[in-house]
Amino acid sequence: MKQVLEFEKPVVELREKIAELKSFTKGSEIDLTDEITTLEKRLENLENDIYENLKPWDRVQIARHSERPTTLDYIESLFTDFLEFHGDRLFGDDEAIVAGIAKFNEMPVTVIGHQRGKETKENIRRSFGMPHPEGYRKALRHMKQAEKFRRPVICFIDTKGAYPGKAAEERGQSEAIARNLMEMAGLQVPIICVVIGEGGSGGALALGVGDKIHMLENSTYSVISPEGAAALLWKDSGQAQRAAETMKITSYDLKELDVIDEIIQEVRGGAHRDIKQQAEYIGKVLADSLNELGALTKEELLEKRWEKYKQIGDYTEMEPQ
Repeated sequence: MKQVLEFEKPVVELREKIAELKSFTKGSEIDLTDEITTLEKRLENLENDIYENLKPWDRVQIARHSERPTTLDYIESLFTDFLEFHGDRLFGDDEAIVAGIAKFNEMPVTVIGHQRGKETKENIRRSFGMPHPEGYRKALRHMKQAEKFRRPVICFIDTKGAYPGKAAEERGQSEAIARNLMEMAGLQVPIICVVIGEGGSGGALALGVGDKIHMLENSTYSVISPEGAAALLWKDSGQAQRAAETMKITSYDLKELDVIDEIIQEVRGGAHRDIKQQAEYIGKVLADSLNELGALTKEELLEKRWEKYKQIGDYTEMEPQ
């Protein structure tokens, strides 16, 4: 059974009504062509009204959609000869992070991304897409390998956050995230990051220090979930919708704040409606970014990355006393 979001219900109901009329017409001598045409026109207007005026909370719901494409879905659609590697050579393998090498338009690249499951058993196996420290160490291992062999790094971000369990903290969760931030800042190959679903807190940032940061139109990127922010600000997680509107977590908000470089168009209704088409939209942006970054020397790449992150946020320089 397909998941229907609350704001989509009028569209779904109208689609079902049109399907009923078409089915009835086929099985009888009554011609309902005019009525069907009128309803189809109404459906088109309704879809335009809903999908072109999505609120922040609506976009949160789309980003969390159970059928939303994952990192592995995009790897299958965008890359060839993908070879996945496992383990961090310190503790074990974390299936919440997928990492490997592949070809993009015949160019060797390293691909790394958060991976959540499509059903309960897989979600449990992949910790619902929330990595442990060994996941981040696996990611870093492959970033350093990419640097050694001069391969660009492409990161897909889709996580609620790093795994919050006791064992993860004991194995150095905070240190693993911090080290990724530091190492990515100085990595001497192009890094392209794409937020494909939820980009939550340090769990997302650990794969998010890139030369180019792109977001799917209906993805989110924030320091905390709307529910968590509502619980902190108003002591009521039920005010998540209010928090989503306040936090500036949508692609349009973050583009306006210059946190991201480009918004990637989504298929109407969400990426889950047409994965092949969505992959094409992402592929074009990846190709353009790789062409631009590939023309830079190592020194130019690092200087531009430094300038990019210096300009994010507001700060005041103080004169030395």
